Amino acid sequence: MNLTRIHAIFMKDYKEFSRNYAVSTMVLLPLIMALIYNQTGIESMQGYFLPVNPAFVAVTSFVQCCLIAEEKERNTLRSLMLSPATLFDILLGKSLLVFTISAITIILSVYLVGYNPANWLILGMALFLSAVFYIGLGTLCALFTKTILEASVAILPIMLIFSFGPFALQLSGKYPILQIAEWLPSAQIILLAESIEQAYTATDIMVPIITILVWSIITWFFTIVLYKKTMVD
Repeated sequence: MNLTRIHAIFMKDYKEFSRNYAVSTMVLLPLIMALIYNQTGIESMQGYFLPVNPAFVAVTSFVQCCLIAEEKERNTLRSLMLSPATLFDILLGKSLLVFTISAITIILSVYLVGYNPANWLILGMALFLSAVFYIGLGTLCALFTKTILEASVAILPIMLIFSFGPFALQLSGKYPILQIAEWLPSAQIILLAESIEQAYTATDIMVPIITILVWSIITWFFTIVLYKKTMVD
């Protein structure tokens, strides 16, 4: 791990992010949603996470996807791949900015929506793993596309599935196949948040965390495989 290279990649992404208003303004979306939902008098855990889950997709995955897709479109990503920087240096450097922005956005969204978790430590672990997963998802999506336009279109199904997946559970009584949405990271984090608000067992905590962890490992595995394939194309 070379901290100088990681810092250089981080600063490069920061400059691109600050110049691209179409991408950077996405940070405002979950904050505006949180303010609006706070005024509606939220009484359910699913309501509290209405701005949080979209924030992971609209900020974490979307911004990561667009930043990498922009590098691919300009052919600067290939130059970075052929540089002395290692795979870990590049992926960490490309993820740090989005992780930082996501963390700030999520914390502000939680505050603005009026949610006060009973256990910040447990919820924080789930939020951290969720951020890792959504960053990997955005990176994977970007590696499949060639331009920012393609990336913006490709990320739409992801936004739909992972942002509103928990709502599918409400229809699972009529359509049992939708019960599978319970295992989405966006649904698992809500189940975890509901558990910590009452008497909970280790299973109530570990199942959601392990589920999100498995999603993260699988996503990053395919991301690294595709990255290496792209590097030798």
